[in-house]
Amino acid sequence: MSDPMEEKKTRASAWFAELRDKVTTAFEAIEDELPASAGLGDRPAGRFVKTPWQRTDHSGAHGGGGMMAQMVGRVFEKVGVHISTVHGEFSPEFRKDIPGAEEDPRFWASGVSLIAHMHNPHVPAAHMNTRMVVTSRQWFGGGADLTPVLDRRRTQDDPDTIDFHAAMKTACDAHAVADYARYKTWCDEYFFLKHRNEARGIGGIFYDWLNSGDWEADFAFTRDVGLAFLAIYPKLVRRNFLTPWSDAEREEQLVRRGRYVEFNLIYDRGTVFGLKTGGNVASILSSMPPVAKWP
Repeated sequence: MSDPMEEKKTRASAWFAELRDKVTTAFEAIEDELPASAGLGDRPAGRFVKTPWQRTDHSGAHGGGGMMAQMVGRVFEKVGVHISTVHGEFSPEFRKDIPGAEEDPRFWASGVSLIAHMHNPHVPAAHMNTRMVVTSRQWFGGGADLTPVLDRRRTQDDPDTIDFHAAMKTACDAHAVADYARYKTWCDEYFFLKHRNEARGIGGIFYDWLNSGDWEADFAFTRDVGLAFLAIYPKLVRRNFLTPWSDAEREEQLVRRGRYVEFNLIYDRGTVFGLKTGGNVASILSSMPPVAKWP
């Protein structure tokens, strides 16, 4: 008799790979569209380079792996769309931080993670990830958020902000297991640089430990988070990628990216999880922007 949880693991990991393929195809299409007359349009269109990796857990046992997909292009200065499916045992010092791990240190986790840093300062940076985790418990988590890099665009009444929030709200409202107001607040509170008393971006949604008791419903919502991001973010890129930018705006972008680095290295739970479970360092830290400044 087949194990129902094993079937769910297979379906979830297959979906994360499928979403990766959908996103990389969409982003490469954007690379193709930049006119030669636009800034950097004379460069060749970027293409994703896929690099597989494997891991061992703290005991040295094989523990799964993943696939990095990274592109350096003429619209996307650096974008990664990575998938991973890992398993093993949590190290003793990390077990207390993970629900269900103190009862049983074994775990399985699969997900897709995306971070996009753009050449044009008028195009917001973006982040999206969704995942399924199994310990002695099981849950989904993830979300999507937007980070405009120009101060005048970091407002709640900017058209990009309005449309991004609307897309995330639509994804949540279609599912009884999702709570948009809670997830929006959770995102605002999570993506916040306490030492600077400022938000990383303009928000989005963030959720974790989602287990409503209906796995199919939770999985359907998690899929729609990815699809909602795929529907809205390319529109925002196309809306802005032909806007001319100045040296001053590029400087502002690089300083804002420094804040992004600070958040990911100090507060981001995904970074900590990856590093403490023996994940691929290059993949984990690929969220770092290619160039940043601290004035």
